[in-house]
Amino acid sequence: MMDIPYWSMIPAITDTAPDRENLSVIGRTCAGVGSALITVGAVKIVDLLGGGNDRVGFSLFALIVAVIFVVAEVICCLKVKEHDIGKMETSTIPQMFKALFRNDQAMITVLAILLINSALYLTSNLVIYFFKYDIGGAGWKDSYTLFTMVGGVFQILGMMVVYPLLRKKFGNTQIFKATLGTAMLGYALILAVCFAGFADNMLPICVCGALVFAANGILTVLTTVFLSSSVDYGELKTGKREESVIFSMQTFVVKAASGLAVFITGIGLDLIGLVGNNDTEETVVAVQSAQTIMGLRLLMTILPIIGLVTAFIFFAKKFTLTDERVQEITGVLEEKREVK
Repeated sequence: MMDIPYWSMIPAITDTAPDRENLSVIGRTCAGVGSALITVGAVKIVDLLGGGNDRVGFSLFALIVAVIFVVAEVICCLKVKEHDIGKMETSTIPQMFKALFRNDQAMITVLAILLINSALYLTSNLVIYFFKYDIGGAGWKDSYTLFTMVGGVFQILGMMVVYPLLRKKFGNTQIFKATLGTAMLGYALILAVCFAGFADNMLPICVCGALVFAANGILTVLTTVFLSSSVDYGELKTGKREESVIFSMQTFVVKAASGLAVFITGIGLDLIGLVGNNDTEETVVAVQSAQTIMGLRLLMTILPIIGLVTAFIFFAKKFTLTDERVQEITGVLEEKREVK
């Protein structure tokens, strides 16, 4: 309920592509920082709060995050003032889906978001098992924290530094395709490093992870930009602007991707026969079979690659909102509004 109006403001605030890109970078960077803080700090903070009891640690950590969340949202609601824009027409649910399905460019972008986020969430869900049961050792939590910290930093750098630099020379669709390829390369290199026997060497693992997370940061910005452009495309095609409808689908598919990744993770761990620790065994990490470790590595890399390849194929064949096309649509809409 908060996500939809928040991201819907981007195409409503400005019509110019550079402004939309800048707003997307800022918003997604802040979201990435928030996610990274939780991901990087979770293991250590849970240990600290629980005194070795993960159940207590996670409960207290969740409570602290919830309190901070509520306070932050109250400040936002009190300080951000809504302008009086008069009575607005509210679409019915059938009208919303009709508008969405008529916007083929929004649907392609939504599908790409689903596949990209499923790949990343699947890796995020499995990587802690990788460090605990594959790399193992007494310092596996430190290694996991280092990896997630490096990933978070490079995800933010991808949004704030790499994307703006690439944008000076290349179009958004070109950057999107190249970044998908970079993410696939990162996953393939992680698997290659493991097969080469260097899974316990943090340098190559972190370098490969940096490629994946930096690429994901750029992809996150670009999908938001593409959705903003699809709002204009939909207005040109149907005569109606549907910011909230289109961005509600972004929120939905991101949550759906998270749920799908959790489901696949659970099924995958059962299929490879991973045997986890119980509450009384946390001092000694359970030993896994060679087949289980192999299955874990493949789940964490091959499945995300398949998702990214599928996203690349659909995007390359169906997405038509190049920079030139977006400028053309913006010009036509401006002329129509001036006439009115």
